[in-house]
Formats: sequence, structure tokens, C-alpha cells
Amino acid sequence: MFISKSLGTNKDGNLTIGGADTTVLAKTFGTPLYVFDENLIIENMRSYKESIDTYYDGRGIVFYASKAFSCKEMARIANREGLGLDVMSGGELFTAQTADFPLDRVCYHGNNKDFEEIQQAIESGVGRIVADSGEELQLIDSIAKTLNKKQKVLLRVTPGVEAHTHEFIQTGQIDSKFGVTLETGAAFDVIDKARKLENIEFAGLHSHIGSQIFDEEPFICAARLLVGFMAKVKKELGINLYELNLGGGFGIKYTKEDKPKPYRTYMQDLIAGLCRACDDFKVEKPFLMVEPGRSIVGAAGITLYTVGGVKNIPGIRKYVSVNGGMSDNPRYILYEAEYEALLAEKPYEEGTETVTIVGKHCESGDVLIKDIKMPEIERGDILAVLATGAYNYSMASNYNRVPRAAAVMVRDGVPRVIIKRESYEDIVRNDI
Repeated sequence: MFISKSLGTNKDGNLTIGGADTTVLAKTFGTPLYVFDENLIIENMRSYKESIDTYYDGRGIVFYASKAFSCKEMARIANREGLGLDVMSGGELFTAQTADFPLDRVCYHGNNKDFEEIQQAIESGVGRIVADSGEELQLIDSIAKTLNKKQKVLLRVTPGVEAHTHEFIQTGQIDSKFGVTLETGAAFDVIDKARKLENIEFAGLHSHIGSQIFDEEPFICAARLLVGFMAKVKKELGINLYELNLGGGFGIKYTKEDKPKPYRTYMQDLIAGLCRACDDFKVEKPFLMVEPGRSIVGAAGITLYTVGGVKNIPGIRKYVSVNGGMSDNPRYILYEAEYEALLAEKPYEEGTETVTIVGKHCESGDVLIKDIKMPEIERGDILAVLATGAYNYSMASNYNRVPRAAAVMVRDGVPRVIIKRESYEDIVRNDI
């Protein structure tokens, strides 16, 4: 019945994650609490890496998209598994640096990197910077010249592929803040002008068409458009683009209705489509990069809450309040993201009433799950919201000056704290 293989029950009938009793975790570490199953994270990382090894002769690299969930321990796990890191800010890069991550395996993104961030990236020796515009290419070249370095660069392009997902997480269509468009000829003009830049190594293209996508066809379509463009650049400008980053965006199972394919299947189909395109356009197969984030960590995480007030408005709605909310998971208020939840002490019990799970914040939109069937809930129950490993901690805030929750990693039933719970002192630390 559980939507993630991380979840189970023990002899007491309590919900477990990675073999650890969630009621014990809540009592030991407090709530709200993010909990991750390290074994599933590793399994997902290996699934992507092994698919490139198997279907593309190992000619590529998997970058973990750290924006999904960034902390030093995630960087260390990615390093041990031989992955790269996708970062998009000075803070994410600094996290990689403090975790002693090999910076030649870092790919630096962002549609509006400032001077200091680009300088930090080049000085630290990141392997690749993804430029978002012709203007940024010139800035990278200028900073690299000052530092007497030559920087490998990819150009982010928007191929005009609209994936079937929420409009706020579509990024591959022409109307996007990210990248340079193929269809208008803008990308071609940028590359043409970039030939004069002496301190960049123009390696290839980057594309990311969106997030939470279940169909492999948009990825294959984007790959074909990009390979065709690479052939055009080679023929008309004499520039050999030898790297191709197809981004991430592979969907996960948030609810029983979601039907993601195994990630090796996604990758097998995507690589087959890429190879067909290379054959058709007579382009040498490029070094391949992908950037999964949500699909690595999303289903491997849950959030534990303690139930507080239960308010029944007869004929209208029953509200169940928990001791967290939009400060630890803003995804519902951003784009009405759907989740499932279980009671930690009776995970198999059938739902008998429809309730709305809300947070403690001073905001009417502070909703975690609207209209979910649950067993009878009482104050003090431990509620587990599932598949919260991605874009929960990383998007958390101190709204209402609520401290950020702790995060715990579980491996083979043994938990360890990887992010400490914030204190009130932490919140006022920078106040003057």
C-alpha cells in the first residue's frame, strides 16, 4: 500500500522508514522532522549511473541536482557514488566546497549569476559553467581572463518543448526566463559571437524542459532538436559541440495515481533516442550529462509532524493542524502539490473521514494536504507526509520566525542527524 519502498511496518505495527520506527524518530529527534532513507538514495543514484554505463558505454556523468536537497552529507554521498553535483548559487557551491567535493565534477547553473558567484566558480575550479545568455558568456570570459584561466562552458538553450507538467515548473518552452531560444535563431547568434572569446572553452549545450515529467517523449524530442542544432553549428560555423546536458525532471510517485517508469527505462529510451538522432544527423555522439534531483531524493524522504488542534466545521470542513506547515513545505501554496499521509502508529488503518491538513502559520493558504481520507486523528498523533525529500527542506523558510526542522538520515535502521534543528538563537543571530 505504501508509495515508496523505503516505508514499512515493524512488529509493533508502527510505520518505518529505512527500517527505523517513525514514532521513535519523532520522540528522539522531535518534530517537525525530515527523515531520509540513505539506501534508496544510493539505489536511485546507481540506477542513473549504471544506465549510462550500460546503454552509453559510460560516456557521460550524472550530476545530482543539489537544489532538490542540498547539505554536506548529500554532497558526500554523491561523491562516494561517483556522481557530479549540479549547483546554482554561491551557497550551493560553498556547501560542495566545505564537503570536500571534487569541484571538477561540479556543473554551475543559474539564470542570473552575479560577478562574485562567477568569480567564485572559476577560482575554485568548477568543471563547467552553464551560461544563460550571450551577455553572461562575455562576463565569464572577462573574469576568466582576469584570473588567467580558461573556463569550460555550456550554453543553456530552450528547445521549445513544452512538457506536460505544472506551468510553474515548465522550463523548456520559448517563453521562459531560462536560456536562449533555438527557434528564433538567438542561440545560433550567441554561439557565432562566442567564437571570439579567448578564455572560454565552448563545450556544448544544456537543456532542461521541466520537472515531474512521466513521459520520456519530451526528453527524446528535446535531444533530437539539440542534436540537429549541433549539426547546424558544425556545418555553418565549424564549431564542434562535444557535450550535451539534457537536464533532469524525471517524475516521482507522490500519490497512488502517479505512474513513473523505472529510471533505467527512462534512461534507456532517452539514450536510444539520442543515438538515433546522432545517426540521422551524422553527429558524433556527445559526452552525455543528466541532472536528476527530485527522482533521487524525493521518494526517499518523509516529514514527521505532531498533530495539534483538530477543528470540525460541520458540513464544511475538518481541519487537522500540525506543528509545521508552509515554512517546511511550501509546495502546496506554490503550485498545489499533492501528497499522501499516514498516521505513524496505524499506517494500515483505512481512512474514515475527509480532513484537510494545515500548518501553524498565520496564513490562510498554509495547507499541506487538502481533502484527504484519514483514520480518526487526535491531538498528539504523529503524522507522516510522504515523498517530501525534494524541494521541502531546500525551500524552507523562517516564516513567523519558526526555526527550520532537523534532518535525519537513516541507513539500515540506524538514524543520524545530518542537519541540526534551528534554535531561536539561530533566528536572531544576524539581527542588529
